[in-house]
Amino acid sequence: MEQKQSVRARLNSGEPVIGSWLNSGSPIIGELMANAGFDFITVDAEHSAVDLGETQLIFQAIRSGNPRTEAFVRLHGVDYALTKRYLDAGATGIIAPLVVSADQARLIIQACKYPPLGKRGVGFCRANKYGMDVEAHYKSANEEILVAVQIEDIEAVANIDDILAVEGIDAAFIGPYDLSASMGITGDFEHPDFIAARNEILASCKRNGVTPGIHVVQPNPKQAINRLRDGFQLLAYSLDITMVLNTCLAGLSEIRAGSTGK
Repeated sequence: MEQKQSVRARLNSGEPVIGSWLNSGSPIIGELMANAGFDFITVDAEHSAVDLGETQLIFQAIRSGNPRTEAFVRLHGVDYALTKRYLDAGATGIIAPLVVSADQARLIIQACKYPPLGKRGVGFCRANKYGMDVEAHYKSANEEILVAVQIEDIEAVANIDDILAVEGIDAAFIGPYDLSASMGITGDFEHPDFIAARNEILASCKRNGVTPGIHVVQPNPKQAINRLRDGFQLLAYSLDITMVLNTCLAGLSEIRAGSTGK
């Protein structure tokens, strides 16, 4: 049987990975999206109502749908204690939102890494098969868990080299809506200032050996392809609720137009 390679290892080898976002809190949707073949599914704990227990159920559903699809979580903030609990629940990727300083980045590394690289505690949990796989998990976790900081404020762009120089940061993930909002150009991703900020993040990733990532929020394949061609290697394609909503709107519009003969 072919051995599964972690998303982190695939990124380190230069391979692009394509995932998505889950905001509905539905394990069924998580399983379905994994079945579709996404490389990772990120449970959004910042902009949804899911709690830790519900998130673990979604992680289990993702693994049931496709063992090759990894379960990530976008934290609600830079939270040392809760980060460790999501990892114990089985997250293999941590995305920390609104990181604007190197100190915040270092705090996330401390929470995500076992000693000597960090201060993550060791306890029996889903991540180590409830105590059956403690030693093997301890040895592999620091190498397999992806740690990403979200760059979504113009202050972070000003501090980008300091943030990405923090040892252990694997990826810088652009949150386009928040970044553009912090610049006073909400949602204008073609604005020259936004493009300049995006390019500066890309350049800093290259300087610091960090994977560049971005969220293409609207389900637009051409836009996603363009971001990959720009050099973004960690791509999140839309989110569950937006894909469902857009499908409903498009279908209803076509049916209603057809029923009136327009």
